[in-house]
Amino acid sequence: MTQYAILTDLNKCVGCLACSISCKVINNVPVGSYWNKVLRVGPNPRVEGGQWPDVYTYFLTVQCQHCENPECVAVCPTGASHKLEDGTVQIDKSKCIGCQFCAMACPYNVRYLNEEERVVEKCTLCEQKVAQGELPQCVAQCGGRARFFGDAEKGLESFEAPACDLSDPSYEAQAAARVTLGESVGESCEYPVKPFTDAEVHRLPDVGNKPSFVYILRKEKWQGGGE
Repeated sequence: MTQYAILTDLNKCVGCLACSISCKVINNVPVGSYWNKVLRVGPNPRVEGGQWPDVYTYFLTVQCQHCENPECVAVCPTGASHKLEDGTVQIDKSKCIGCQFCAMACPYNVRYLNEEERVVEKCTLCEQKVAQGELPQCVAQCGGRARFFGDAEKGLESFEAPACDLSDPSYEAQAAARVTLGESVGESCEYPVKPFTDAEVHRLPDVGNKPSFVYILRKEKWQGGGE
């Protein structure tokens, strides 16, 4: 079994929107629509009644969760919405009749009707890139190296972020940022998932669909619902 998914390290995400914008560009997403949204959570007090500066904020990326048991697939009357062997949920536009049952069934509101084509669209997890052994665009373009891609069946520790280019003039700045985050900087230039505990692993609310995407949040209170 395979279940491709994305892990987002919320302690590293700076809310730059690079994932959201690069997704729109490579997938030609219409103006006003998004396959990947970035929500700001907070500022929230760290303790009840707390005041500034004892507050925290994090950025939550929301897109199709490529669920294990997707309700959107269950309600699709034509089979346009379907799940592949790699665990991703895709839409066959040739079968889509634009009824939007799937959009109404999705608990994360991440599907929309393309008014021009009259078909429903959403994140495909960049299947065209993954099939070529590349990372999804939102992962590849994450400047903070906060997004990781992999097979959930192989464990979260196996997820990968794009390695940096040591010859890139911006590497020095990237390395300085990593030191600030408490990471070591070696010549391998790899970006493994930083250590986490089970209590620091979260998902969006599960209503029986079993979302596959994972969020890591350390030291702060999770406000995204679910677990």
